Amino acid sequence: MSIRNKLTLQFALIAAAILLMASFFIYFLSARYRQEEFYERLHNKAQSTARLLIEVNEVDHDLLKIIDKNTVSLPSEQIVIFNYLNEEIYNSAEINKLIISEALLDAIRIRQELRFRQDQKEFLGILYADALNRFVVIASATDVYGLRKLNNLRLVLLSVFAGSTLLMVAGGWIFSKQALQPITHVIGQVDQISGSNLHARVDEGNGQDEIAYLSKTFNKMLNRVESAFHTQKSFVANASHELRTPLTAITGQIEVALLKPRKDEEYRSVLCSVLEDIRQLTHLSNNLLELAHVDPHTHHIPLTPLRIDELVLHSRQELMQRKPHYSIHIQYLNFPEEEAGLLVLGNEPLLKSAIINIMDNASKFSDGKPVEVSLTFSRQYATLTVADQGIGIGEEEVAQIFEPLYRASNAITFQGHGLGLSLAGKILSLHRAQIRIQSKLNEGTQLTVELPVLA
Repeated sequence: MSIRNKLTLQFALIAAAILLMASFFIYFLSARYRQEEFYERLHNKAQSTARLLIEVNEVDHDLLKIIDKNTVSLPSEQIVIFNYLNEEIYNSAEINKLIISEALLDAIRIRQELRFRQDQKEFLGILYADALNRFVVIASATDVYGLRKLNNLRLVLLSVFAGSTLLMVAGGWIFSKQALQPITHVIGQVDQISGSNLHARVDEGNGQDEIAYLSKTFNKMLNRVESAFHTQKSFVANASHELRTPLTAITGQIEVALLKPRKDEEYRSVLCSVLEDIRQLTHLSNNLLELAHVDPHTHHIPLTPLRIDELVLHSRQELMQRKPHYSIHIQYLNFPEEEAGLLVLGNEPLLKSAIINIMDNASKFSDGKPVEVSLTFSRQYATLTVADQGIGIGEEEVAQIFEPLYRASNAITFQGHGLGLSLAGKILSLHRAQIRIQSKLNEGTQLTVELPVLA
């Protein structure tokens, strides 16, 4: 069912329910008013008849009947009076059609007033007492006019309910169309957005209602999608370029080697060069796969308490084994007295990979100058600072160095693929670390990482 149909149905049902309850309330009050008014008339008739018969000495049984016949009476009216011995002393009707039991008379004496019905006829029994005797007076009649009015009211209410329900359905249909018009407009605009025009945005209207909020949220999503789209496009282009370079070199070397017969030494030299290119290609492929597998939004990597001081030291040792010509100095500041102040929650292989990449990146661009690594402890954070004396990064390029395959304009001549810091950034995001970078061209770069400690 469409939203418009649901809104129409809900609007009609709510309005119909309110109207039905109002109609029932009106009918209930009218029926109660008719009943009270009719029984009041019966009570007055019973009181006046009993008073004339019992208290007025000049009025006897026969005279009272003559008076009843010549006064305005209710439809099917009948008045019956009983004395304390349950003997009928007066009956306004020629033929007694009432069936009155002694139990009923006793109930009237106890309750002093009793209402009951027999078919369409309504009865009122009251206790009438004078100075010496107690009489039971039963007045009965049929409220023909009151019931007719009540039936007419019921018919009117049902007709009004049926007609109003139809009008409410029609009104709800029109109302839902107007209410959903802004959404329809948004849908039309969204439908026009594709991969070729991701820069387009949805009209935010007055900027105050829920539709405007929906449009703003959708535009924010489009901003993220556009950014991700361009990043992916740039990533694919850069990855293709990085993969093509060693493949082109391998192809060229093999083609040159096959142009003419060569000595074994020459073939060996070509194979060694090709092997080096293949190793670079394998390293690049592994980095790309590792980068793809590290998702900053995942929550499924195992995290355990780690001593950050030992992790930094082991990372330096592992990097120095690979590249012994690097110069990396480590110092510890504000070393905590308890071991708990050294613990961070992390994944050891991933966190070690991130620290190695940061140290490797700093050493690579320092041109043989030493890299200073410091680890400072506070009550909340373990702060790792890696400072080099290398070529630095331009101020406008600092924000882009964590993008995959991005290389600063002054780093093109250095060997690498621009994946190390990108991978490190993703890993550190998984560990809820905060990263800050300060850099000046031709002076060096300082990268600071704050990891929350468990203590």
